[in-house]
Amino acid sequence: MGFLKNYTESSFFGLLKTEYPELIPQIMPHPEIKQNLVSSTTIAAVKYKDGVVIGGDRRATVNGHIVINEHVVKVFKTDDHSAIAIAGTFGPSVKMAKLFQVELEHYEKIEGIPLTLEGKANRLSQLIEQNFPAAIQGLPVMPLYAGYDLDAGHGKIFEYDITGGTFIKPKEEPFSTSGSGGDRAASTMEHFYRDDMNESEAMELMIKALDFAAKKDAATGGTSYIIKSVSRDGVKSLVG
Repeated sequence: MGFLKNYTESSFFGLLKTEYPELIPQIMPHPEIKQNLVSSTTIAAVKYKDGVVIGGDRRATVNGHIVINEHVVKVFKTDDHSAIAIAGTFGPSVKMAKLFQVELEHYEKIEGIPLTLEGKANRLSQLIEQNFPAAIQGLPVMPLYAGYDLDAGHGKIFEYDITGGTFIKPKEEPFSTSGSGGDRAASTMEHFYRDDMNESEAMELMIKALDFAAKKDAATGGTSYIIKSVSRDGVKSLVG
């Protein structure tokens, strides 16, 4: 990239949008074709006393019932103290997760300090907003974002709508689910959640919720799950 004349901020996404908009990952459906795709997956996040556990299944389907892959990755570490799980249209979701990783790394390199957790969540919101034209034609990206707030001393979960609206889960509802099996996973969380769980117990609850979703939802499954924990000590892979 040559000399940048028009951009002096610390957002990598802002840099692309200003100087190189053609490089922003995006899918643009034909304007006369509306896709009929669902968020065919199950992802979830649940708080425990020292952080958050976030996970998802590994099955990729077409229209929710034709299995094309049993080994896809839907949960990603985004930086040292946060992770993202993706639901929605798989291709755009993965591209967004990767761009979000670069966005956080770029900011820290330019500013010398990481964004606050809320700041990171807001940056993800901007990326989802960028995808809105595709979302209204049936190609949504609907992630869950989980992180450990070093200042507050506890984990937080953020969920989004297709416009990029950010909703932090309140203390009295310390879990979130999304995707085609999300309702069944949420029912499991509601029944078995305890606010004094440790990391191992939260992981077991996550597995129970994903198992329950997979029993009735054909779009949820795969050979294993991917589950990560986020705490003051960082992001750790628990399963997968």
